[in-house]
Amino acid sequence: MSAENQSRPRVGVPWRTSQEEAAGNHPKIANYLRAVEEAGGVPVPLSLRDAQKQQGELPGLDAFVLPGSPSDVEPARYGAANRGHCAEPDAPREAADMAILQHAFAEKKPVLAICYGCQLLNVYLGGTLIQDIRSEVATSTAHRKADIVLRDRKADVVLGDRKAVDVPPAEDDPRHEAAFEAGSRLAALAGGGCAEINSSHHQAIAAPGKNLRVTAHAPDGIIEGVEWTGDGNWVVGVQWHPERMAGDALAERLFRDFVAAAAKRPCSAGR
Repeated sequence: MSAENQSRPRVGVPWRTSQEEAAGNHPKIANYLRAVEEAGGVPVPLSLRDAQKQQGELPGLDAFVLPGSPSDVEPARYGAANRGHCAEPDAPREAADMAILQHAFAEKKPVLAICYGCQLLNVYLGGTLIQDIRSEVATSTAHRKADIVLRDRKADVVLGDRKAVDVPPAEDDPRHEAAFEAGSRLAALAGGGCAEINSSHHQAIAAPGKNLRVTAHAPDGIIEGVEWTGDGNWVVGVQWHPERMAGDALAERLFRDFVAAAAKRPCSAGR
């Protein structure tokens, strides 16, 4: 490791899924690694398939990013049954995130939890989830590509559970406004009470976990951000994907603030 890297905080990032790790499928996790590096940290991918190696690496890391995932959290973890809209859970990913959170809270290491990571953070702290926004919430706000209504010349077609006909798929994530609570970290980073964010999720926080303050909402009331209030540790969960918003001021400030919090830890300063 170079002298420069030794002085920068090391940020653990678990693979999104055990399948992607097994296949060496890098493009998705690369977004998170790039965002950490550009914010001044040294990203360290964490294995989901080798729990012993993973556990051995945690003490040497200064902070953690919990990334998104195409999987859903096992409903039994928050006392619910699968109501038919949940994606398959990824047990190794759940176990990794739970171990990371236990370590991070015990050692007061910063955590930035994104999308699935935000949902798992909430469940870890005793909260619950909306299993499928589209079927459980009356909303016209698009929270993922499949929610976007595309109009062709013949008819309105909704991309969702049924296959769209003669309508090209949406290429970009939908975007909508997020409103931030006054006095929150997210409001300070946004430089105001609202900002435009991207969206790629079908689940969301229902009841927030213990000591999690809800600090951001979508226009339809869906929770978009939470912040830990149990002590002074930097722990933020966001439902959107700042790692896919290169050049966006809020996304860049969020990662920089997170890495700066990691750099302030005593073990980081001593590298």
